[in-house]
Amino acid sequence: MKIAVLGALGMQGRAALRDLARSPHVREILCADRDLRGWEGLAAGIDTGRITPVPLDASSPAELVGLLRGVDAAIDLLPLAFMENAFEAAIEARVPLVSTNYGGPIRRLDARARQRGVSLMPECGLDPGIDLVLCGEAVRRFDELREIQSYCGGIPERTACTNPLNYKISWNFDMVLRTQKRPSVFLVDGERVEVPAERQHETELIHTVEFPGLGRLEAVPNGDAAFYVDLLGLAGRVRHAGRWALRWPGWCAFWRPLKRLGFLSEERRFGPECPLTPHELMVRLLEPQLQYGDHEKDLVVMLNRFSGLKDGRERTLTTTLLIERDLSSGLFAMNLGVGIPASIVAQMLAARRITAPGVLNPAVHVPYAPFMAELAARGLTVKESFT
Repeated sequence: MKIAVLGALGMQGRAALRDLARSPHVREILCADRDLRGWEGLAAGIDTGRITPVPLDASSPAELVGLLRGVDAAIDLLPLAFMENAFEAAIEARVPLVSTNYGGPIRRLDARARQRGVSLMPECGLDPGIDLVLCGEAVRRFDELREIQSYCGGIPERTACTNPLNYKISWNFDMVLRTQKRPSVFLVDGERVEVPAERQHETELIHTVEFPGLGRLEAVPNGDAAFYVDLLGLAGRVRHAGRWALRWPGWCAFWRPLKRLGFLSEERRFGPECPLTPHELMVRLLEPQLQYGDHEKDLVVMLNRFSGLKDGRERTLTTTLLIERDLSSGLFAMNLGVGIPASIVAQMLAARRITAPGVLNPAVHVPYAPFMAELAARGLTVKESFT
């Protein structure tokens, strides 16, 4: 099979490239990026024998369509601004496409994709991604599912907690801050509860969870849980649902006063002598101070809890996943957690193991057992208990 990776020289792209290069069924990989200067440093951790670097201007529909024609599947790891371009090009080229981004911007393309027989799979990385596949399986295991709580985050290992935040950067820090400025939607006793962005760090919903081997982690409202309940056809049946970001305790205590004081504002307040917004200033100020050392590990922590009825009894299914940085390649746990699922599903699409046309969702369309087996074969093992 021949697979193209769009935005391949970013850190998530490198993880996907490495996984594809290690897969015996992949005969050719197109490494497409605007700037190919990073190609020279790629060989250190990846077998480049089957990889061809290709320059790509993702703002050009013609270039995208031209690149996609002739491949069996593609992975979109481009900046979010190019997501719609990539999906429209995939429909035009009639090539299945995987993306790790939320699918909201491209759901309008569902009818066109169905008409042309093209499979489009957004939300297929870590979170969203692995968590949604687990959620789909939980729906199948319970006779009546009543509660879904999904937790995920990227944190430093304990020995790498060397700053007041107990946090370091394993993905785009500007986007980390932006996730703190979006509302969250929960289900509480069957009712939709919206937590506005300004209350994200001071709501009564904030709590701690115990993660095996790590201890207490802080759970922060993050995302629209009600949307996924609706997507699974469980509206009116699931009574409680939430999506949460996990951090070491103290995260909310740090950000709560800063948000109140406007440190994440997008308004330009300082006049022409300082062109930065407070948000941009925070990125410039903190980003250099929150970098990992070469021998420090980041961790991905994921915990999902599903409760309901099975065979007439109350049951709870708990799943956990812990990923550590690969120091030999330098790839962060976050890179692996995002890039590997995208690679696995792209290969499933290329092999026609997933054939449904339209804008798909991992919770419904990714086959659970084969997907989990592929993750485990790469060292990403989901543990579960059903009590």
